[in-house]
Amino acid sequence: MANAGLLFVGAVLFMNGLILLYKVTPRSGAVFNLFVGALQVLTPTYLIFTAGNDPMKILAASGIYLFGFTYLYVGVGLLAGLDNDGVGYYSLFVAIAALGYSFVNFHLFKDYPFGVIWLYWAFLWFLFFLLLGLKKDGLRIYVGWVTAIEGWVTGVIPAGLLLSGYWKHPDETAIALGVFAVVVFFALWPLTRASRQPAPAIPTTGADAST
Repeated sequence: MANAGLLFVGAVLFMNGLILLYKVTPRSGAVFNLFVGALQVLTPTYLIFTAGNDPMKILAASGIYLFGFTYLYVGVGLLAGLDNDGVGYYSLFVAIAALGYSFVNFHLFKDYPFGVIWLYWAFLWFLFFLLLGLKKDGLRIYVGWVTAIEGWVTGVIPAGLLLSGYWKHPDETAIALGVFAVVVFFALWPLTRASRQPAPAIPTTGADAST
């Protein structure tokens, strides 16, 4: 059940990346955020109720709420036209919590690929904090590309491999994910430099100045 939910996490991250890149209007993207947010709240609730008081299963399911509440928050905010600074500061909380879940996956679950994936999510939600909480608007295009790419790398592709039984070779997968993140996200930084530059001032003519 969680693997099916992961597929739609990838979809909503891709959608939100397109919103940041001005390819999808915010109000239309808000509806999909609400759909996936509801799914990501119902899924861990079901998993916890059926965990039989197994603390490891409950721990594994609990992290899903972090994202479910994010997407609900985003969806409601976009539809209602709210300031998104609240989402930004909540994203800081998610980023810090994601570091803890990464540690859990590395050291308790011995799930190295998802240990790396949780680091991806910590990085992305920290970017959301910078963009939405601290209003670093020059980061918008960079964050949009990172969000869209993470939708595929941390959501759609792992979910597809897990659901089809092809999620194998965990050590190699973790290394490949780490190398991909370093290469792609570092390369994106100079490629999106132009979007972070302030717009040049438009010179005024004498006639303009006198009006």
